[in-house]
Amino acid sequence: MLTKLYIKDGRLTDTGEGEAPVWVYTAPDETERKYLVEQVKLDEHTLSSALDPDELSRLEFEPEHAAVIFKRPKRYTAADNFLFRVVSTGIFLFKDRLIIVRADEAPLFEGRPFMRIQSVQDVFLKLIYRAISHFVEHLRGINLISTELEQQINIAMENKYLLNLFSLEKSLVYYLNAVNSNGVLIDKLRNTASKLGLNPENIEFLDDIHVENNQCRGQTEIYSQVLASMMDARASIISNNLNVRIKALTIITIAIMLPTFIVSLFSMNVRIPMSENVNAFWIISGMGAGAVIAVAILWRKLRW
Repeated sequence: MLTKLYIKDGRLTDTGEGEAPVWVYTAPDETERKYLVEQVKLDEHTLSSALDPDELSRLEFEPEHAAVIFKRPKRYTAADNFLFRVVSTGIFLFKDRLIIVRADEAPLFEGRPFMRIQSVQDVFLKLIYRAISHFVEHLRGINLISTELEQQINIAMENKYLLNLFSLEKSLVYYLNAVNSNGVLIDKLRNTASKLGLNPENIEFLDDIHVENNQCRGQTEIYSQVLASMMDARASIISNNLNVRIKALTIITIAIMLPTFIVSLFSMNVRIPMSENVNAFWIISGMGAGAVIAVAILWRKLRW
Protein backbone atom coordinates (compact mmCIF):
# COMPACT_ATOMS: atom_id res chain seq x y z
CA MET A 1 0.00 0.00 0.00
CA LEU A 2 1.37 3.39 -1.01
CA THR A 3 0.87 6.62 0.94
CA LYS A 4 2.20 9.92 -0.41
CA LEU A 5 2.99 12.74 2.00
CA TYR A 6 3.80 16.40 1.51
CA ILE A 7 5.87 18.78 3.62
CA LYS A 8 3.66 21.73 4.49
CA ASP A 9 4.14 24.32 7.26
CA GLY A 10 6.86 22.20 8.83
CA ARG A 11 4.74 19.06 9.01
CA LEU A 12 3.90 16.00 6.97
CA THR A 13 0.44 15.94 5.45
CA ASP A 14 -1.39 13.83 2.89
CA THR A 15 -2.57 16.86 0.91
CA GLY A 16 -0.46 19.26 -1.13
CA GLU A 17 0.56 20.44 -4.55
CA GLY A 18 2.98 18.97 -7.05
CA GLU A 19 4.93 15.76 -6.61
CA ALA A 20 4.87 14.35 -3.07
CA PRO A 21 8.42 14.22 -1.65
CA VAL A 22 7.73 11.36 0.79
CA TRP A 23 6.42 7.97 -0.34
CA VAL A 24 5.58 5.31 2.23
CA TYR A 25 5.12 1.72 1.06
CA THR A 26 3.54 -0.60 3.64
CA ALA A 27 3.94 -4.33 2.87
CA PRO A 28 4.27 -3.69 -0.90
CA ASP A 29 2.76 -6.31 -3.18
CA GLU A 30 4.45 -7.79 -6.24
CA THR A 31 3.23 -5.01 -8.54
CA GLU A 32 4.59 -2.30 -6.25
CA ARG A 33 7.89 -4.13 -5.82
CA LYS A 34 8.25 -4.48 -9.58
CA TYR A 35 7.62 -0.76 -10.01
CA LEU A 36 10.19 0.15 -7.36
CA VAL A 37 12.84 -2.10 -8.92
CA GLU A 38 12.22 -1.34 -12.61
CA GLN A 39 11.04 2.27 -12.57
CA VAL A 40 12.54 3.79 -9.42
CA LYS A 41 15.74 1.72 -9.78
CA LEU A 42 15.86 0.32 -6.27
CA ASP A 43 18.10 -2.68 -5.72
CA GLU A 44 15.93 -5.78 -5.43
CA HIS A 45 18.04 -7.33 -2.65
CA THR A 46 18.01 -4.11 -0.63
CA LEU A 47 14.25 -3.83 -1.10
CA SER A 48 13.80 -7.36 0.26
CA SER A 49 16.11 -6.54 3.16
CA ALA A 50 13.82 -3.67 4.17
CA LEU A 51 11.08 -6.24 4.85
CA ASP A 52 13.32 -8.82 6.57
CA PRO A 53 13.18 -8.56 10.40
CA ASP A 54 16.53 -10.36 10.71
CA GLU A 55 18.42 -7.95 8.45
CA LEU A 56 21.13 -5.82 10.08
CA SER A 57 21.20 -2.05 9.79
CA ARG A 58 23.37 -0.78 6.96
CA LEU A 59 24.05 2.05 4.51
CA GLU A 60 24.62 1.62 0.78
CA PHE A 61 25.10 4.17 -1.99
CA GLU A 62 23.53 3.66 -5.40
CA PRO A 63 24.05 5.91 -8.47
CA GLU A 64 20.92 7.98 -7.81
CA HIS A 65 20.15 7.43 -4.15
CA ALA A 66 21.34 6.21 -0.75
CA ALA A 67 19.76 3.08 0.73
CA VAL A 68 19.46 2.79 4.51
CA ILE A 69 18.18 -0.18 6.52
CA PHE A 70 17.56 0.50 10.21
CA LYS A 71 15.93 -1.36 13.10
CA ARG A 72 12.94 -0.26 15.16
CA PRO A 73 10.66 -1.99 17.70
CA LYS A 74 7.66 -3.87 16.43
CA ARG A 75 4.32 -2.72 17.80
CA TYR A 76 3.56 -4.88 20.85
CA THR A 77 0.22 -6.68 21.17
CA ALA A 78 -1.22 -9.09 23.74
CA ALA A 79 -0.72 -11.94 21.27
CA ASP A 80 3.06 -11.49 21.53
CA ASN A 81 2.92 -12.91 25.07
CA PHE A 82 5.66 -10.74 26.66
CA LEU A 83 8.00 -11.13 23.67
CA PHE A 84 9.09 -7.79 22.20
CA ARG A 85 10.40 -8.03 18.65
CA VAL A 86 12.18 -5.76 16.19
CA VAL A 87 11.51 -5.09 12.51
CA SER A 88 13.50 -3.58 9.68
CA THR A 89 12.61 -0.45 7.75
CA GLY A 90 14.13 0.73 4.49
CA ILE A 91 14.77 4.37 3.60
CA PHE A 92 15.80 5.30 0.07
CA LEU A 93 17.02 8.88 -0.01
CA PHE A 94 17.01 10.65 -3.36
CA LYS A 95 17.96 14.27 -3.97
CA ASP A 96 14.40 15.56 -3.59
CA ARG A 97 12.42 12.46 -2.64
CA LEU A 98 12.30 9.95 0.20
CA ILE A 99 10.90 6.43 -0.21
CA ILE A 100 10.13 4.44 2.94
CA VAL A 101 9.45 0.70 2.81
CA ARG A 102 8.13 -1.13 5.86
CA ALA A 103 6.42 -4.42 6.66
CA ASP A 104 3.84 -3.27 9.23
CA GLU A 105 1.47 -0.35 9.74
CA ALA A 106 2.94 1.01 12.96
CA PRO A 107 2.90 4.83 13.22
CA LEU A 108 6.13 6.37 11.94
CA PHE A 109 5.56 10.10 12.07
CA GLU A 110 4.25 10.67 15.58
CA GLY A 111 5.66 12.82 18.35
CA ARG A 112 7.29 16.21 18.67
CA PRO A 113 10.27 15.56 16.32
CA PHE A 114 7.96 15.65 13.29
CA MET A 115 6.55 19.10 14.05
CA ARG A 116 9.47 20.93 12.45
CA ILE A 117 10.35 19.49 9.07
CA GLN A 118 11.90 21.39 6.18
CA SER A 119 13.33 18.72 3.88
CA VAL A 120 13.43 15.01 3.16
CA GLN A 121 16.75 14.88 5.03
CA ASP A 122 14.91 16.05 8.15
CA VAL A 123 12.35 13.27 7.74
CA PHE A 124 15.12 10.74 7.20
CA LEU A 125 17.02 11.65 10.39
CA LYS A 126 13.93 12.02 12.54
CA LEU A 127 12.75 8.54 11.55
CA ILE A 128 15.94 7.12 13.04
CA TYR A 129 15.59 9.35 16.11
CA ARG A 130 11.99 8.21 16.58
CA ALA A 131 13.11 4.56 16.41
CA ILE A 132 15.59 5.18 19.24
CA SER A 133 12.92 6.91 21.32
CA HIS A 134 10.60 3.97 20.66
CA PHE A 135 13.24 1.57 21.99
CA VAL A 136 13.56 3.65 25.17
CA GLU A 137 9.78 3.63 25.68
CA HIS A 138 9.68 -0.14 25.32
CA LEU A 139 12.58 -0.53 27.76
CA ARG A 140 10.60 1.36 30.38
CA GLY A 141 7.63 -0.91 29.75
CA ILE A 142 9.79 -4.03 30.00
CA ASN A 143 11.20 -2.79 33.32
CA LEU A 144 7.72 -2.26 34.76
CA ILE A 145 6.51 -5.66 33.53
CA SER A 146 9.57 -7.47 34.94
CA THR A 147 9.05 -5.81 38.34
CA GLU A 148 5.45 -6.97 38.47
CA LEU A 149 6.39 -10.49 37.38
CA GLU A 150 9.05 -10.67 40.11
CA GLN A 151 6.43 -9.84 42.73
CA GLN A 152 4.20 -12.61 41.37
CA ILE A 153 7.08 -15.11 41.45
CA ASN A 154 7.74 -14.32 45.12
CA ILE A 155 4.26 -15.51 46.11
CA ALA A 156 3.43 -18.13 43.47
CA MET A 157 4.72 -21.50 42.33
CA GLU A 158 3.49 -21.35 38.74
CA ASN A 159 6.05 -21.58 35.97
CA LYS A 160 4.22 -19.13 33.70
CA TYR A 161 5.66 -16.09 35.47
CA LEU A 162 9.19 -17.43 35.13
CA LEU A 163 8.57 -18.22 31.45
CA ASN A 164 7.33 -14.66 30.95
CA LEU A 165 10.59 -13.39 32.42
CA PHE A 166 12.49 -15.61 30.02
CA SER A 167 10.55 -13.96 27.16
CA LEU A 168 11.50 -10.51 28.44
CA GLU A 169 15.13 -11.55 28.69
CA LYS A 170 15.00 -12.80 25.10
CA SER A 171 13.42 -9.50 24.04
CA LEU A 172 16.27 -7.54 25.59
CA VAL A 173 18.77 -9.61 23.63
CA TYR A 174 16.93 -8.72 20.40
CA TYR A 175 16.80 -5.07 21.40
CA LEU A 176 20.48 -4.91 22.31
CA ASN A 177 21.44 -6.43 18.97
CA ALA A 178 19.18 -3.96 17.12
CA VAL A 179 20.49 -0.91 19.02
CA ASN A 180 24.10 -1.97 18.38
CA SER A 181 23.30 -2.41 14.70
CA ASN A 182 21.73 1.05 14.55
CA GLY A 183 24.82 2.44 16.28
CA VAL A 184 27.05 1.16 13.47
CA LEU A 185 24.68 2.71 10.95
CA ILE A 186 24.73 6.10 12.72
CA ASP A 187 28.53 6.12 12.71
CA LYS A 188 28.50 5.53 8.95
CA LEU A 189 25.97 8.32 8.47
CA ARG A 190 28.21 10.73 10.38
CA ASN A 191 31.19 9.80 8.22
CA THR A 192 29.26 10.26 4.96
CA ALA A 193 27.14 13.28 5.87
CA SER A 194 28.28 15.29 2.84
CA LYS A 195 27.31 12.54 0.39
CA LEU A 196 23.84 12.43 1.94
CA GLY A 197 23.33 16.15 1.43
CA LEU A 198 23.09 16.97 5.14
CA ASN A 199 23.40 20.59 6.17
CA PRO A 200 25.15 21.76 9.39
CA GLU A 201 21.88 21.63 11.32
CA ASN A 202 21.30 18.05 10.16
CA ILE A 203 24.83 17.09 11.18
CA GLU A 204 24.32 18.58 14.63
CA PHE A 205 21.07 16.64 14.99
CA LEU A 206 22.87 13.48 13.83
CA ASP A 207 25.36 13.98 16.67
CA ASP A 208 22.44 14.16 19.10
CA ILE A 209 21.08 10.93 17.61
CA HIS A 210 24.46 9.30 18.20
CA VAL A 211 24.37 10.31 21.88
CA GLU A 212 20.78 9.13 22.32
CA ASN A 213 21.56 5.76 20.76
CA ASN A 214 24.58 5.28 23.04
CA GLN A 215 22.42 6.02 26.07
CA CYS A 216 19.77 3.62 24.81
CA ARG A 217 22.40 0.92 24.35
CA GLY A 218 23.72 1.43 27.87
CA GLN A 219 20.23 1.24 29.32
CA THR A 220 19.48 -1.92 27.37
CA GLU A 221 22.70 -3.55 28.58
CA ILE A 222 21.89 -2.73 32.20
CA TYR A 223 18.36 -4.13 31.99
CA SER A 224 19.59 -7.23 30.19
CA GLN A 225 22.35 -7.92 32.73
CA VAL A 226 20.10 -7.34 35.74
CA LEU A 227 17.35 -9.56 34.38
CA ALA A 228 19.78 -12.30 33.39
CA SER A 229 21.52 -12.27 36.79
CA MET A 230 18.21 -12.48 38.65
CA MET A 231 16.78 -15.42 36.69
CA ASP A 232 18.56 -18.03 38.82
CA ALA A 233 17.37 -16.32 41.98
CA ARG A 234 13.79 -16.32 40.71
CA ALA A 235 14.03 -20.03 39.90
CA SER A 236 15.35 -20.69 43.41
CA ILE A 237 12.44 -18.78 44.93
CA ILE A 238 9.96 -20.92 43.02
CA SER A 239 11.78 -24.08 44.13
CA ASN A 240 11.81 -22.91 47.74
CA ASN A 241 8.09 -22.06 47.64
CA LEU A 242 7.40 -25.53 46.30
CA ASN A 243 9.45 -27.15 49.08
CA VAL A 244 7.57 -25.19 51.73
CA ARG A 245 4.23 -26.32 50.32
CA ILE A 246 5.36 -29.96 50.12
CA LYS A 247 6.62 -29.80 53.71
CA ALA A 248 3.29 -28.48 54.95
CA LEU A 249 1.35 -31.11 53.02
CA THR A 250 3.63 -33.86 54.38
CA ILE A 251 3.00 -32.78 57.99
CA ILE A 252 -0.76 -32.63 57.35
CA THR A 253 -0.61 -36.12 55.86
CA ILE A 254 1.20 -37.45 58.95
CA ALA A 255 -1.34 -35.76 61.22
CA ILE A 256 -4.15 -37.50 59.34
CA MET A 257 -2.40 -40.87 59.31
CA LEU A 258 -2.00 -41.11 63.11
CA PRO A 259 -5.73 -41.17 64.00
CA THR A 260 -6.35 -43.40 60.97
CA PHE A 261 -3.80 -45.87 62.29
CA ILE A 262 -5.34 -45.87 65.76
CA VAL A 263 -8.86 -46.40 64.47
CA SER A 264 -7.69 -49.12 62.04
CA LEU A 265 -5.81 -50.89 64.84
CA PHE A 266 -8.91 -51.20 66.99
CA SER A 267 -11.08 -52.19 64.04
CA MET A 268 -9.40 -55.56 63.39
CA ASN A 269 -11.61 -58.66 63.44
CA VAL A 270 -9.72 -60.26 66.34
CA ARG A 271 -10.01 -60.06 70.06
CA ILE A 272 -8.36 -56.83 71.19
CA PRO A 273 -8.19 -54.84 74.44
CA MET A 274 -11.33 -52.87 75.36
CA SER A 275 -13.47 -55.05 73.10
CA GLU A 276 -15.88 -55.52 76.02
CA ASN A 277 -15.67 -51.92 77.22
CA VAL A 278 -18.86 -49.95 76.52
CA ASN A 279 -16.84 -46.72 76.28
CA ALA A 280 -14.32 -48.13 73.78
CA PHE A 281 -15.58 -45.94 70.92
CA TRP A 282 -15.04 -42.72 72.88
CA ILE A 283 -11.68 -43.84 74.18
CA ILE A 284 -10.42 -44.67 70.68
CA SER A 285 -11.79 -41.39 69.26
CA GLY A 286 -10.07 -39.51 72.07
CA MET A 287 -6.77 -41.22 71.30
CA GLY A 288 -7.08 -40.19 67.65
CA ALA A 289 -7.88 -36.60 68.56
CA GLY A 290 -5.01 -36.57 71.03
CA ALA A 291 -2.61 -37.68 68.27
CA VAL A 292 -3.75 -34.79 66.06
CA ILE A 293 -3.33 -32.31 68.91
CA ALA A 294 0.13 -33.67 69.71
CA VAL A 295 1.25 -33.19 66.08
CA ALA A 296 -0.18 -29.65 66.06
CA ILE A 297 1.67 -28.75 69.27
CA LEU A 298 4.90 -30.27 67.97
CA TRP A 299 4.50 -28.38 64.63
CA ARG A 300 4.07 -25.07 66.43
CA LYS A 301 6.88 -25.70 68.90
CA LEU A 302 9.41 -26.67 66.25
CA ARG A 303 8.13 -23.93 63.89
CA TRP A 304 7.71 -26.28 60.99
